[in-house]
Amino acid sequence: MTEQAIITGCLHNDAAAQRELYNRYSPKMLSVCYRFAQSREDAEDMLQEGFIKVFTQIHTFQNKGAFEGWIRRIIVHTCINFLKKYKKFNENVDLAQANYLQVKEETIPSIMQARQIIECIRLLPIGYRTVLNLYALEGYSHKEIGEMLDIEESTSRSQYTRSKAMLEVILIRKKIIEKPKEDFSWLVALKNK
Repeated sequence: MTEQAIITGCLHNDAAAQRELYNRYSPKMLSVCYRFAQSREDAEDMLQEGFIKVFTQIHTFQNKGAFEGWIRRIIVHTCINFLKKYKKFNENVDLAQANYLQVKEETIPSIMQARQIIECIRLLPIGYRTVLNLYALEGYSHKEIGEMLDIEESTSRSQYTRSKAMLEVILIRKKIIEKPKEDFSWLVALKNK
């Protein structure tokens, strides 16, 4: 089934098209949710809420840009709303205080190491993890992050700086990297994880 056929089917509430859309995109989107979530159950809840929004808002997709990117934006916003709704930010840090991998072998040698890095990111306090995910992996600006999370742009910047430092310590402690890296651009390789 082509992407356009899936979209058309979903616009007509066709169950087969909806199932195909879900089967095609849910694995990647679950990975996105997992990076934000505190548990697999939270990630699955985020995914379910996100796909409900995808199905109910599919009429707003205007065939401008990638359909997968449109879905991803809905999923990311759903994750943020989920965290806000259940006040997940407050559990670990006060924000005011602030299976699809494309990598270069020289920066991240293996899929196993990438999975270890994702697990280390998940060890960060939720506020740090959220800003790191939104900025480094999803490509939002600090201004956009501030608006999404109801924080100051400067708070987003400081949370990002602190999250990188804390992640580096965790990666060194777990012997995933040997020495501090000046540049965290390799994090972008994890975007599609």
